[in-house]
Amino acid sequence: MIKRMLLMLVAIAAVFGAIFGYRFFMGMMMGKMMARMGVPVETVSVMPAQKESWQPRLAAIGSVRAARGVDLSSESAGMVMKILFKSGETVKEGQPLLILNYASDNAQLRAFKIEAELAHTVYERDKKQFALQIVSKAMLDADRADYLNKQALVKRQQALVEQKIVRAPFAGVVGICAINPGQYVNPGDKLVTLQALDKVYVDFFLPQQDVARLQTGQAVELITDSYPGRIFKGAISAVNPQIERETRNVQAEALVDNPGHELLAGMYVSLEVLAGEPKEYLTLPQAAVAFNPYGEIVFVVQKEQGPGGKEILKAKQKFIVVGETRGDQVAVVSGLDEDELVVASGQMKLKNGTLVKIDNTILPSNEARPQVPDEK
Repeated sequence: MIKRMLLMLVAIAAVFGAIFGYRFFMGMMMGKMMARMGVPVETVSVMPAQKESWQPRLAAIGSVRAARGVDLSSESAGMVMKILFKSGETVKEGQPLLILNYASDNAQLRAFKIEAELAHTVYERDKKQFALQIVSKAMLDADRADYLNKQALVKRQQALVEQKIVRAPFAGVVGICAINPGQYVNPGDKLVTLQALDKVYVDFFLPQQDVARLQTGQAVELITDSYPGRIFKGAISAVNPQIERETRNVQAEALVDNPGHELLAGMYVSLEVLAGEPKEYLTLPQAAVAFNPYGEIVFVVQKEQGPGGKEILKAKQKFIVVGETRGDQVAVVSGLDEDELVVASGQMKLKNGTLVKIDNTILPSNEARPQVPDEK
């Protein structure tokens, strides 16, 4: 029995010895293989942290409104006799645009003029006769009143005839004509729109906490997807003195030059108000920063002396404090020095002390105003 127990223990010891010996041998072989392979080196792209001028901006969405715009209508009813403009035409102030049938009004005007001429003749004759004491002062006054009344009737009728001619109240561009000769229109019916577009207003809203940073005369820049890459410039012309109760926003108005009539009334635009003096900030692409609940992190590349005096590159983790963002960029407030090489891409595979090599063939976008590429 004792021999059997000893043999069993020896067999068990031999099995465990073989297992542990095999694992030890494999570990040694793996270590030798790793030693021959060396420490893995990760490929990253880098970008130096450099200072750039940051203009404080307030972003908003706005709507274009013509400096002067109106839907033209007639003061009186009548049938359209002539249309004197073409759709989309630029017209001058006072230019006739449309004439309604005024034949009966014009005939009445001629009758009033004849009566006024007769009243004037009678009045002039009575003045001479009054000088000779032939007619009384009362008759002369009555004739004078009749003459003035006839003149007033002529002027009133002239005004009625003038109402049959629709004129441009200011210079601008007329819209699409939706009426035709022979059509009957009533007072107040929309005939055509007229917009003065040499200058346009842009209405926009900002939250009440930005009120202190708003003032008339501040420069604004606006863009629209209708003209990619174009920046239109203007200035704030007015700030509403009242905050809206429902939204707690304040309305502002900017006046923008529009010599080419590219901005049209009702157009949607994105705008920025240049609020305050420019400041210098270290600037990085947002893709280079790892945004975490416990802080923002970047990896910087540092040179060190490796085995045999050979220079190697290592990644070092740094916590930073970031500020404003614009386009693809973010401002670094603290935690980073100027000209430090920051890993711009490939940081997801890094940890503190990882060996790296630099390949800047592909870099992340770093534009303050990124543009959507044109589709071809």
